[in-house]
Amino acid sequence: MMFTAAAIAILVVMVLALLFAIVSRTVYDRILAVNMFGTKTVLFIAVYGFLTGRPDFMDIALVYALINFVGLIAVLRFVQTTHGGNVEDEH
Repeated sequence: MMFTAAAIAILVVMVLALLFAIVSRTVYDRILAVNMFGTKTVLFIAVYGFLTGRPDFMDIALVYALINFVGLIAVLRFVQTTHGGNVEDEH
């Protein structure tokens, strides 16, 4: 019961992270929101693996966390080199 509530709460936070990514003004805020979504996805995979009795989901969650981290570094490097630190959107 408690892990089901945790899974639902994680899903709600994932939706909020997506909404934050949509309404954010700067690229860095959007990157932060997508990173938060990825982190919550790792948590959700781990909780779902526990709920279904599949401990091998923890391996999948760890691999996803590593991919999320490496992807974040790559995107930040790309934004830094292409925008030169000036990443304010024109709204």
